Amino acid sequence: MTEETKKEENNTETEVKKGIPDIKPGDTVKVYQKITDVRDDKVKERIQVFEGIVLAKKHGKGISATITVRKVIDGVGVERIFPLHSPFIEKIEIVRSSKVRRAKLYYLREAKGKKAKLKMKEGGSQGE
Repeated sequence: MTEETKKEENNTETEVKKGIPDIKPGDTVKVYQKITDVRDDKVKERIQVFEGIVLAKKHGKGISATITVRKVIDGVGVERIFPLHSPFIEKIEIVRSSKVRRAKLYYLREAKGKKAKLKMKEGGSQGE
């Protein structure tokens, strides 16, 4: 290994966030994201919350790990992909966990009514 690759590995290790909960597909999460607004030479920062169901988790636990979160607003499905270790993510909160049998829940995009419901996990009082 050369010195450059060692330096790159050290940089990625320092950029990986600590304290991220173990997020799995089927979890309902709240993602707190920093939004920066620049108007008339004024910089304002605020926190915006996006709450929805995790459809997929990709790229493992490394620096490039992402989650796809979906929620329905006024009958329109909205999906966002959040990089877990982004500096714009303030925190991620697990609201509740559901029992799922798949790694990717893309079928929820077309599901309506009762088929779009996920069953709660038993024995877990997560987020109460």
